[in-house]
Amino acid sequence: MAISAEIYNANHQFLWGLCYRMTGNAADADEIVQETFVKALEKPPQRMEEPLRPWLVRVALNLSRDLLRRRKRRGYVGEWLPTPVPTDSLADPPSYDPPTSENASPAARYEMLESISFAFLLALEALSPTARAVLLLRDVFDYTTNETAEALGISETSAKVILHRARKALSAYEKKRPGKTANLTAMTRQALERFLYCLDQRDIAGLEQLLTEDVVSVSDGGGDVYAAIKPIYGRRKVMRLIFGLAKKIPGVLSFAFTTLNGLPALIAENDCKIAGIAERFTIHCEVNEAGRIQKLDIVLAPKKLTAAR
Repeated sequence: MAISAEIYNANHQFLWGLCYRMTGNAADADEIVQETFVKALEKPPQRMEEPLRPWLVRVALNLSRDLLRRRKRRGYVGEWLPTPVPTDSLADPPSYDPPTSENASPAARYEMLESISFAFLLALEALSPTARAVLLLRDVFDYTTNETAEALGISETSAKVILHRARKALSAYEKKRPGKTANLTAMTRQALERFLYCLDQRDIAGLEQLLTEDVVSVSDGGGDVYAAIKPIYGRRKVMRLIFGLAKKIPGVLSFAFTTLNGLPALIAENDCKIAGIAERFTIHCEVNEAGRIQKLDIVLAPKKLTAAR
């Protein structure tokens, strides 16, 4: 069997978007999509007269669930954060954000852009691989219960029960779910601008006003570069960490604004070439309704930054 360019182009973007949301990792999504098409070449479905996408989705989901199970067994050095992916151009949907079908109903609970946010992807980590797949298919990609059951090889009753439990598991996310307005984008950008200003000016009082009292800082070095192994809780400890690192990191840090995973973020570059010190990293933040930073996510793992340019 040969996969035509038309079939590949019609399904690649959709599969990438599904696999990225399943795994939270761009490189994993690349590999799974590639392996899915390889399987289609080597062991194609028997009934080729039927649409190929349902078969491709089943294979991609099975591969994604297998990967998630291995990831949990293998463990991870320090804290895990998603791979940052660029979403600068909303007029031209990026390759990993599948275009919405013309016939899609408005029943989806989560918008495409929200479903690649750090907050949402981290919330999904609380789910089992199958529950994650069910919730994504039903609440993001707007699959019916029957379509979801067929894609995962389970009964419709099981799909309904798993979805109910998955939604319940995401209740904490729902309570602090960010708004869907441009105001969130503006507040996030302003918060990062103030953060940089306070860092540059060593404005301790300004940073104290910017951070909430219960702010959390999470760093992901992937075991390859220096990073905090555990989350840092509380304004005083986070401030100590920020200013302490600013003193200790040799070389000159430069920052650039970009849009990653649907929200403004910072890409930092360091001209130092010392082993263990990240040469590039990204900074993401969550803000509360007042525009103050309640969470800082810092991705330093080099393998996770290939897409963030």
